[in-house]
Amino acid sequence: MNRVIFEITLRQVLGRRRTIIMALVALVPVGLSLLVRWGGDGVHPDEWAAEFLYPVLIVGALLPLAALVFGTAVLGSDFDDGTAVYLLTKPLKRREIIIPKLAVAWVVTAATMALSSVAAGVVTFATEGDPQIAAGFTAATLVGALVYCALFLALSIITGRALIIGLAYVFVWEGVITGLFAGTRNFSVREYTLALSERLSGAPPDLFTAQLGEVAAIVGMAIALVGATWIAIRQLEVWEIGERA
Repeated sequence: MNRVIFEITLRQVLGRRRTIIMALVALVPVGLSLLVRWGGDGVHPDEWAAEFLYPVLIVGALLPLAALVFGTAVLGSDFDDGTAVYLLTKPLKRREIIIPKLAVAWVVTAATMALSSVAAGVVTFATEGDPQIAAGFTAATLVGALVYCALFLALSIITGRALIIGLAYVFVWEGVITGLFAGTRNFSVREYTLALSERLSGAPPDLFTAQLGEVAAIVGMAIALVGATWIAIRQLEVWEIGERA
């Protein structure tokens, strides 16, 4: 991996206002967990965590949003301000550009999700409940973050409307369509992550059950990650030839 590109990209991402905004958004699960702990009389920590906090709020909303913001930022902004032309004139293989860009997107997304998920878990399971639920969902979230980032990075190269299309994928495809048609769940990173979460968290079946099998989820994640990364590399080569020059 090209360390110079990684470090430059990391500084660029951390210096953007969107990073501060996402950090503030990541505090929402923590704040809600505090409210539930202080005022949620009769709500058991396992129930709150396994039914809403992790599957709905963190995996269902915060994870794809963070990955979309950072996944499209690491390279998409280079196309917008013209610095991609300078980058592509360097004698670098396209994978030497894509891999560090993807690594930065994943590191920042994973750090944001880990801090939010762990902090919310500490608040939720401070005095009772099964903290393995928090640990399992957090671990699965970090894996899901990598797949999401690869998809959104590729999307940022393919189109200048990556944010709009990404939001449509997250909230229309994953939020609505996968709930209506069971077969579409095989093409949802959210469902992959939830299936892995079920396996790692050990959440009771009466509180949380994924809609996709573990094997299908792992295979889907692998295909999506490798496929999206290959498409990103290939599209960057095409861009160099002149389709978006």
